[in-house]
Amino acid sequence: MILITGATGLVGSHLIQQLVQEGKSVRALYRSTIPSIAGSEGVEWVKGDILDTSSLEDAMQQVDQVYHCAAIVSFHPSQKRALNKTNIEGTANVVNACINLGVKKLLFVSSVAALGRIREDQPIDETMNWTPETSNSEYGKTKFMAELEVWRGMGEGLDIAIVNPVIILGAGNWDGGSSGIFKSAYNEFPWYTEGVSGFVDVKDLVRAMTLIMQSPVSGERFIISGANNAYRDVFTMIARGFNKKPPYKKVTPLLAEIVWRLEALKAKFTGRNPLLTKETARTAQAKVTFNNTKLLKKFPEFSYIPLEQSISRICTEMLKKNGI
Repeated sequence: MILITGATGLVGSHLIQQLVQEGKSVRALYRSTIPSIAGSEGVEWVKGDILDTSSLEDAMQQVDQVYHCAAIVSFHPSQKRALNKTNIEGTANVVNACINLGVKKLLFVSSVAALGRIREDQPIDETMNWTPETSNSEYGKTKFMAELEVWRGMGEGLDIAIVNPVIILGAGNWDGGSSGIFKSAYNEFPWYTEGVSGFVDVKDLVRAMTLIMQSPVSGERFIISGANNAYRDVFTMIARGFNKKPPYKKVTPLLAEIVWRLEALKAKFTGRNPLLTKETARTAQAKVTFNNTKLLKKFPEFSYIPLEQSISRICTEMLKKNGI
């Protein structure tokens, strides 16, 4: 039996589809409403919360493997408490439950933010860690602290593995998360930066996760990144996938600094989260690359879907998902 936390999110929902396709017995945690996920027939849905240790341990009965995908992804200063509560305390609860109930293996979905992703002098690899100098977000700090809880679990005898995905591309809720870039491109958002980052298809991410889980690999982490690309190129590919106008206005560092300050001021009056924060403005300007060779060497049978092919498919899925 396999348990998935964060089963209703982008990664969790695609992981369910992958595991069901492989013929696995899946139990999925949900907090309020059981979602409708295509290809999830036969999944056992259990109501619970990673912050509720009692419901978490109930959900983990007779479970052999756990995929911990649940997290809050936010770069808004107002979310600091929620980030710490869910990402750190929630992960500690999952680790403790795995140990108490004799789970055979835990795979934790972390982030490259936990590696300190603002490094422009060298490619980021698995040997690196978050530091105040190499990361500008509270989110990155909480994912690093969550990883420490997972390593603690290994020290207490738990078999673990960690994946550190880059920006995940997939047909999720385009009103939030990384899927929001598809909505921006569909709405012909005109601005672009000269920043560079890694991107990965959610289907590649979940395939890598199941490969790692089913292998003897233990006590290791892997960067999951299909390709390093300029944000402008990715936005252009998405716009073309929707037959929309690609971005054409360059955001300079000075303009970005002005805009995030104006957004912060507006948020104080409206009570709404700002569209751009200090962290996201600076991350979007950074030219960062990721070394993905560790996974490819460990699993030579694995290969990434070409980025243009992924974007073309996701655009089609997004149009269908949103009834366009």
